[in-house]
Amino acid sequence: MAFIRVIQFMGSAPKPVLQHAELTEKIIGAFYCVYNDLGPGFLESVYKRSMAIALADLGLKIEVEHPVPVSFRGQIVGDFRTDIPVEDRVLLELKALRHMDNSTEGQILHYLRATRFEVGLLMNFGPKAEFRQFSLEKTNKKNPRNT
Repeated sequence: MAFIRVIQFMGSAPKPVLQHAELTEKIIGAFYCVYNDLGPGFLESVYKRSMAIALADLGLKIEVEHPVPVSFRGQIVGDFRTDIPVEDRVLLELKALRHMDNSTEGQILHYLRATRFEVGLLMNFGPKAEFRQFSLEKTNKKNPRNT
């Protein structure tokens, strides 16, 4: 069984040391800037475009809706799109939900398992700004991919 570390933040909770800490702090700062400017209530696509602008303004390398192939027994059987990979090190999955629960975590966990990325941030633009960090080391992945 793979070890997955989950860190949840709401409001001004104290921050533990995170993998890719400097980068994740910039991303989290951009998240709060977007949230404070727009507030809750918009569609996820609005927040995704806004985050892309905020991250690019920080000089960070991003790619919106990066395609990731899914393979089975060596054959590609489909693909999915991650919201925003940042600096080829952190995957962002954005939500605009009333609240996050365990069911919202599945998507980013699949993305981490299916890619070479080890860190993912699940960010929710709900009534309260909240995010969770997920860390899945490559040594704990069944088939880490180069995507």
